[in-house]
Amino acid sequence: MTSKFRKIFLSLFISLSLIPATFLSANALTFTMATSGSETDMRSVAIVDVFQPAVSGFADMQIGYNATMFDQGTELDAISRGNLTMSIASAQELAQFFPEFSIFATGYVHQDAAHQVRVFNDPLMDPFKKKAEDELGVKLLSVMYLGKRHVNLRQTKDELTVNTPADLAGVNLRMPGTDAWQFLGNALGASATPLAFNEVYQALATGAVDGQDNPLPTVVDKKFYEVTKQIALTSHLVDLNYIAFSKATWDSLSPDQQMTVQRAADAAAAYGRLKQLDKENNLADFIRSQGVEIYTPDLEAFRTHVQKQYEGSEVAATWPEGVLDKINSLGN
Repeated sequence: MTSKFRKIFLSLFISLSLIPATFLSANALTFTMATSGSETDMRSVAIVDVFQPAVSGFADMQIGYNATMFDQGTELDAISRGNLTMSIASAQELAQFFPEFSIFATGYVHQDAAHQVRVFNDPLMDPFKKKAEDELGVKLLSVMYLGKRHVNLRQTKDELTVNTPADLAGVNLRMPGTDAWQFLGNALGASATPLAFNEVYQALATGAVDGQDNPLPTVVDKKFYEVTKQIALTSHLVDLNYIAFSKATWDSLSPDQQMTVQRAADAAAAYGRLKQLDKENNLADFIRSQGVEIYTPDLEAFRTHVQKQYEGSEVAATWPEGVLDKINSLGN
């Protein structure tokens, strides 16, 4: 860890150090967490380096990486059924249960990481959080920044240059399997193809799909640069995840333990956000060194096209009246 991030790491724990200590007992809790990410994924690192030590006074943690504990997309259901304590959940996954969550997974809505935090902490989120708690038994503790998602393709730029959505016609673009993800992939102009995250590398290597969309840190973490030739910086989604926690487990905690869990989640999210932004800002040169071309297409053409796909759609019909305007008002 660099000195810069060592200072950030320590500062995040100042508030945690003020929490009354809760000593480990014979009845220590076990928090289980499932994620489709790897151990080196920055969200995983934030949980292990920040959240886990913060709650270690009263809870042990068991973490399943790479969808080994539960398949990707089934974690929220597992929390709801009492089989899992926590996960790193997307708005798209929540939209499977509550379609109105799709607004947070809409192309070109969130502007940046800071905008995500303002939206999550604004009262506009209260009805969304309450519904997840009351009807699914999932408490959304904090918001994590995943990064700006871009289109990553097997074809070379000479074979296919992506400047506008029309250039993606016929391209089989891997997207996660939920309706919200599939809608976004098609809105980009591609043919969205559902595929589990842990199958993407092999599908790209064999040509089963033409491309995938993820932030640059994920491209490096999963080594997608080994099986792709170009990245069009579409920035079509400033992607987020929520630290999702079992409401039943939360209700069983003491007030001091609840405060510790909440502060630990906020600290982990902040730490992961800073690290992810740093990686995002410094990985382009490495990816280029691996033979991948990186360029910026016509972003206004993409933004206009994608947003028009949502206008009047069944997806947009689920959004509570006025919420999009509130989200926009919190932007820059």
